[in-house]
Amino acid sequence: MDDLAAAAETLPLEERPLKVLLVAGSARRLDGCPGLDGKARFLMHRMLARLPPAWQADHVDLGNEHGKPKIQGCNGCVGSSMALCVWPCNCYGPDSDHQPDLLWNERLYPRLARADARAFIGPVWWYGPTTNLKALFDRLVCMSGGNPRPDLIDKKSTLKAQALERSALWPALTRNHLEGRSAAFFCYGNEGGNELDAENRPRILRHKAWFDPAREPYGGDQRLAYQGLVWQCRYSGIEVPDALWSHAGTGIGRAYADDQADDMAGEAEAMARFDAWADAFVRHVAGKGPVPGTEEAERGAQATT
Repeated sequence: MDDLAAAAETLPLEERPLKVLLVAGSARRLDGCPGLDGKARFLMHRMLARLPPAWQADHVDLGNEHGKPKIQGCNGCVGSSMALCVWPCNCYGPDSDHQPDLLWNERLYPRLARADARAFIGPVWWYGPTTNLKALFDRLVCMSGGNPRPDLIDKKSTLKAQALERSALWPALTRNHLEGRSAAFFCYGNEGGNELDAENRPRILRHKAWFDPAREPYGGDQRLAYQGLVWQCRYSGIEVPDALWSHAGTGIGRAYADDQADDMAGEAEAMARFDAWADAFVRHVAGKGPVPGTEEAERGAQATT
């Protein structure tokens, strides 16, 4: 450990220079249906244990805990005007009793803004990310060019937003609010588990000719299931190196009942792939160093509702 890292370890947590946010994107929670801990949560805690103690390590689980608010859906404001899409999202707010929103209740906008890097971990669901992660990234459309001045559009006036977007003032306002940060993605899946026959078609399928394994998405590269999230980040000025975008097969050929977090922990190849990804994240973040302006960005990512 070098002298700088040693000195950082002695600082209070909130003063340590590097800040990262880890996000578990599975729907499952230990204390909610179906009553078993999700693999994303297990992997998130495994990664937390591998991070340097000199860092500020924040983490959040997006799982569907019983009674906990869900991430509200994006209302598509940007379809009317980019200036109507406010940063941070003002369609919802924290602690609402009529439209409770996990994204705001967890204060994720300021937590995302303050992090130098964030790591997303989740399963592959039907050739794509979970509904939880997709909802999160749909709501993060405002990070790319969103309007930081809702006062100029009376919070949500479509006509005023359209006029603002056409005005000479707009180019000075619109920007990528999380530009310069880094993101990493790790996804995993059992690729059908034990549901496939010898020809890689679903065993219980009657009309097998309608399912052509040769035409399945991604041509066998399952990490591409998260490509939409990766490219949304890159579009918004967030760095996602290829080395920080990874996938592991887990539970291949097994029944779902035998493909739980404890089973995953015993899969040496999958765990080696995850640990290599987590270590690559550490190297990248340490080499890049703190991103300028995160404290200011955190202050600017507060609710305006």
